[in-house]
Amino acid sequence: MSRTVVLVDAVRTPFGKAGSMYSGTRADDLMVRAMRGLLERNPKVSPDAIEDVAIAAATQTGDQGMNLGRSASLLAGLPVTVPGYSVDRWCAGAMTSMTTLAGAIAIGSIDIAIAGGVEHMGNHPIGDGLDPNPRFLAERIVEQDALAMGATAERLHDRFPQLTKERADRYAYNSQMKTAAAYAAGKIQRDLIPTAARIPEMGWGIATVDEPPRPTTTMEGLATLKTPFRAAGRVTPGNSSGLNDGATAALLASEDKAKELGLTIKAKLVSYAFAGVEPEVMGFGPVPSTIKALAKAGLKIEDIGAFEVNEAFAVQVIAFLDHFGIADDDPRVNPYGGAIAVGHPLASSGIRLALNLARAFEEHPEVRYGLTTMCIGLGMGGTVIWENPHFSGGSK
Repeated sequence: MSRTVVLVDAVRTPFGKAGSMYSGTRADDLMVRAMRGLLERNPKVSPDAIEDVAIAAATQTGDQGMNLGRSASLLAGLPVTVPGYSVDRWCAGAMTSMTTLAGAIAIGSIDIAIAGGVEHMGNHPIGDGLDPNPRFLAERIVEQDALAMGATAERLHDRFPQLTKERADRYAYNSQMKTAAAYAAGKIQRDLIPTAARIPEMGWGIATVDEPPRPTTTMEGLATLKTPFRAAGRVTPGNSSGLNDGATAALLASEDKAKELGLTIKAKLVSYAFAGVEPEVMGFGPVPSTIKALAKAGLKIEDIGAFEVNEAFAVQVIAFLDHFGIADDDPRVNPYGGAIAVGHPLASSGIRLALNLARAFEEHPEVRYGLTTMCIGLGMGGTVIWENPHFSGGSK
């Protein structure tokens, strides 16, 4: 037995720079705000109708520990009868929250659920508290570079010489410009949940827009940035995502339950896949995961008319595009910009991708299928293929 799983809605907090506008805000409170905002936008869903909650974080200690799925549900005011659990697949945490719950919905064990992801990189710097097994390096299970994401991005440049720094900088510049244009058109703000933020020096305020975008970015400026991961390298803070704080939440349901409750359907889940690659080139992970997801769906890359590719590093995105013969500036890819501009609070980003794709579906009824994909630390990729519920006929 398998049932169709749909994305009813998704929201997120504005993303902040790590330890900046959310320096006085707990990670679990960011997650609670996203969950409450999601339920406020969907009043037809009674809180006691939620049958499970899966919340992801890449660092599960402190204010990101104590089983966020359960603790954030209680803090958000969901009934004590609603269970919850936490998820950890590093950057693909929120994506995995969605796919894991989707599996439960597909086989009929639940009808409606909340997926989410949060990362407060100000409170939990990347790698903080990790204790890698010494065998990883002593037995050459991985190279030293595998444990530093920026170094893996440099390795992608090494492996594919055609992926030049100029191309990476150009891609990053375009991401900033697309994000600025999307903000000017009001396309991003509509899905941001206003979030209380307390900065010790300034007191309380309300965050309503993303903090990281740099709309004044120029190619000349990008060219002058230092390469922190390697002398004379190609990966810079300008062509990478930043260190960020933020949370995302999504409402998933069976198609039948969504129709029964009169809910919106923003996307239908077609297939998903995760795949592994050499940890030293983790940024290549979206290629095999996409190949697997397409095969499971019985589709080809030519059938995909909308792409949301997480911009952990520009080189990772253009490596994906190059493999599939897609131009760096293809308008189907990240039309509202991406993580290089708005930020990448690790485990939250998978839902941001789905949210952006759903909005692209609304604008493009001629597109039938789209995908969200991202690379994952220690050598993995994840891809979800979605169908456009607004599809009105056409070639894609």
